Amino acid sequence: MKRVLSGIKPSGDMNIGGYGGALHQFLTMQDEYECFFFVPDLHAITVPQDPAALFRRSREIAAYYIAAGIDPKKATIFVQSHVPAHVELGWLLETQAHFGELGRMTQFKEKSHGKDAVSSALFTYPVLMAADILLYRATHVPVGDDQKQHLELTRDLAMRFNNRFGTTFALPEPIIQQIGSRIMGLDDPAKKMSKSNPNRNSYILLQDSPEEIRKKLARAVTDSEGVVRYDWEQKPEISNLIEIYAVFAGESVDTIEQRYRGVGYGPFKQDISDAVTAKLTPIQSRFNEIVDSEELTAILRQGALKAAADASETLRKAKQAMGLLTLD
Repeated sequence: MKRVLSGIKPSGDMNIGGYGGALHQFLTMQDEYECFFFVPDLHAITVPQDPAALFRRSREIAAYYIAAGIDPKKATIFVQSHVPAHVELGWLLETQAHFGELGRMTQFKEKSHGKDAVSSALFTYPVLMAADILLYRATHVPVGDDQKQHLELTRDLAMRFNNRFGTTFALPEPIIQQIGSRIMGLDDPAKKMSKSNPNRNSYILLQDSPEEIRKKLARAVTDSEGVVRYDWEQKPEISNLIEIYAVFAGESVDTIEQRYRGVGYGPFKQDISDAVTAKLTPIQSRFNEIVDSEELTAILRQGALKAAADASETLRKAKQAMGLLTLD
């Protein structure tokens, strides 16, 4: 069966961009693929993190997986650091990665720009990301525009390893979501929605109340044309809102355009608020039930055991292929 691996980094409070770009996709994938959904906490510490906040956010991300509707009977849910094979394979792949290709990674350039010192982990973490994927022999990986380069590196490392040591890894293919994969700020459609934006009205958190959602969307930037039309080049503000609506209402862009033909932005924004609230309210309720529960701990424990069993087989094959001494 085709396999998917994906995760959401626990580096901040989740906004609706995380729902549109990840959770929304996961719900469909769990019925179409054998899925491994993990919390990549080791990636979070490539930059400084408050330990208490990291601990809490890791649990929250896992709780959101369950609250959004991911079924642990269908998908394996686990925390990256609970499976040591990720780090071990990451090191083996680092021996195959080239300094130059890591230096060309766009995200490293962006995150290190203007800083006097950055951790070496920030430089090498794309190799750990490759290990995440290759460990589970993932055939497909959902990626946004900002992750395409990393998946290309994963494929390059897998092919390089296979050519040198014999076929060991599968070559993953990208899954590129057309709608909702990159929800932008409500104040500026040129910037990805992010909690780091000092303007709190630029993003909607998954824990925002219906009133907060309504106010933020009411203040979302539009244009002077007054026409609900999907056109990222000419109407980025409205196109961003249409994508939010499409994700949360489960409707096509064409349906939305037709519904609001000749209708102003006011009713359009109100209906988006209703759709977002309708989706988030039950998620918030389930999240509050499970985030501090033994149920979640048990799910993560079982997921780690299942993931580790799968990962250890791939790691053993990789070590043997390289000539490392194994005891089995």
